Amino acid sequence: MAADRTDFTRRALLAAATVAPLALGATRALGQEAHGTPLAGDFALPDPPAQKMRWAIVGLGNFAVGEAIPGFIDSQHARMTAFVSGSPAKQKDLGARFGVSRFYNYQNFESIADDPEIDCVYIVLPVALHAEYTIAALKAGKHVLTEKPMASTSAECAAMIAAAKAAGRQLGVAYRIHFEPTNVRAKQLIDSGEIGDIRFVSADHGFNADPNYGPHKWRLEKALAGGGSMYDIGIYGLNTSLMMLGAEPVELSANYIFPRDDARFREVEGGVEYRLRMANGVSVSGSSSYSWSPYISQQRYMGSKGTIFMKPATTYDRNMIVIEGNGPTREPGAANPLTQFQRQLDAFSLAAKANKPHLTPGEMGQRDIRLIEAIYQSADNGGVVVRL
Repeated sequence: MAADRTDFTRRALLAAATVAPLALGATRALGQEAHGTPLAGDFALPDPPAQKMRWAIVGLGNFAVGEAIPGFIDSQHARMTAFVSGSPAKQKDLGARFGVSRFYNYQNFESIADDPEIDCVYIVLPVALHAEYTIAALKAGKHVLTEKPMASTSAECAAMIAAAKAAGRQLGVAYRIHFEPTNVRAKQLIDSGEIGDIRFVSADHGFNADPNYGPHKWRLEKALAGGGSMYDIGIYGLNTSLMMLGAEPVELSANYIFPRDDARFREVEGGVEYRLRMANGVSVSGSSSYSWSPYISQQRYMGSKGTIFMKPATTYDRNMIVIEGNGPTREPGAANPLTQFQRQLDAFSLAAKANKPHLTPGEMGQRDIRLIEAIYQSADNGGVVVRL
């Protein structure tokens, strides 16, 4: 019905245009004049282009082109001004499409220090390159948002944080789930007491990695990926669970759960299950895998009055909430998940403009890498409990 009303309205306006002189004359005959209607309420207007924070995207792979760039197109406070890539042809093509004309490669990257048209840098490279290019961008005087996981090791994370402090610039990790409307809604429900006190959390994430598929291939190489499934997809369950709980674990244990004879996992782990324990006794039980089919992304928050179940939970374009208990089963709605990229870019742009810490700062990224290192430590030793 809404579509019919919209169509009718457009037709009515077009029809009115054909009799405008008559209508206008009649209106004036009644002594009425059009002076414009004042705006009612507050509107979230985008910044004028000249006031938006100017960004360089480092790395023009599938994620950058398919997810990050559309986020810039919708952004209210950010705009793209430069591309950094090893492919001049890709830069030229994307530059023509999106009005970007400043191009850098990995050999002259440090010269961005002399470019006043770059305020922020978005690192969208394989994990092993995050630290190198983040530190270089910070030394060049730019604010940096780096993709997750933050780096290959917690030592690299510490070096990145130190570089940000030395440069007086902001460093953020692209934990998009903190800006994804469905997960934001779930946290609001948890914080409001909708399901009572949280008793237990479960988180399962994984997919079947294809070594012949380019976007998967590098993830199976430790030199580029840093680690295996836990670094890539398991980190969603880890980070999001802690986001919802608003707490830090005091101990953990883990075990590997992948076929040891699978040739895909010669360099990185193909799967791991882990358990975190909070100081108040709440546990998070999680699993991560590169050998599951089909793709899975689900989280469950079990409380004293009800349960929130999310499946899918952390995807780019479709997530959902089901509440069970504390009344009839219901599905609270939320905004379009695709807006998470725009919201993340806007949040970091505003933080950088004010030079104040981002919602998902480098310290959060470092915490998660430390936890993953502890998970590997436990799994390497047969599931021993690691105190944190």
